[in-house]
Amino acid sequence: MNTNKRRNLTESKYNERRAECESALEALKQKLDIAALGELSTEQFKAHQYLIENDVELRRARHAVTENERTKQAFKALEQSDFTTFGELLNASHNSLKNDYEVTGKELDTLAETAQKVEGVLGARMTGAGFAGCAIALVHKDSIKQLESEVSQKYQDDIGYLPSFYHVGISEGVKELTI
Repeated sequence: MNTNKRRNLTESKYNERRAECESALEALKQKLDIAALGELSTEQFKAHQYLIENDVELRRARHAVTENERTKQAFKALEQSDFTTFGELLNASHNSLKNDYEVTGKELDTLAETAQKVEGVLGARMTGAGFAGCAIALVHKDSIKQLESEVSQKYQDDIGYLPSFYHVGISEGVKELTI
């Protein structure tokens, strides 16, 4: 799902988010021997988040840590073909990108949050650097037209123009080919 909105200032905002995470990491290093936020479990982060005095930096770091945990959980869900859990993780990821990392915006939120409510959609979230661009949805094949219809209507009503949709499917994955 494409917002069809041009991105402005994405690189500077991305650099701003990165600097905020790096500052939070430095605060955590007061008590923890870590090189990256991704080394922390959610529990370790919660136990030491008091070290981050700046609320914005705290939210940025919380996103980085919880997104890393979600990624690990998503890997397990896909290994087990648990697409329901995978979809829930997509939704949780979008929520964190919206509230803690603050890189979504009205257009991406409209796409993802509307898609999440459509019957047959297992999950949806923004992709890329944010501030416009695209979102993805994991949707049953027989619900694609309903997704496009409901998302298009809501997006047109709220944003004033239509989004675009790209269809992709799941393949068998990487495998060796003999020639």
